[in-house]
Amino acid sequence: MFVYEKRLQYPIKIANTNPRLASLIISQYGGPDGELGASLRYLSQRYSMPYPELKGLLTDIGTDASKRTRVRSPCKY
Repeated sequence: MFVYEKRLQYPIKIANTNPRLASLIISQYGGPDGELGASLRYLSQRYSMPYPELKGLLTDIGTDASKRTRVRSPCKY
């Protein structure tokens, strides 16, 4: 049976909140110049590339950018 437990890899304790820092982290995550937008742009541009080497390069760059998005996502909680 599958059991889902929502917890971070390392436990953290937040002493005080910082709304400005939270806004900055969220904008880097999904804003107009954020990692999610960059990842989707790279992955969508690969379909218009005429050479297979460039398609592979854009795929690698897009997946790397999506990995960074996944690493940063626990920061928003």
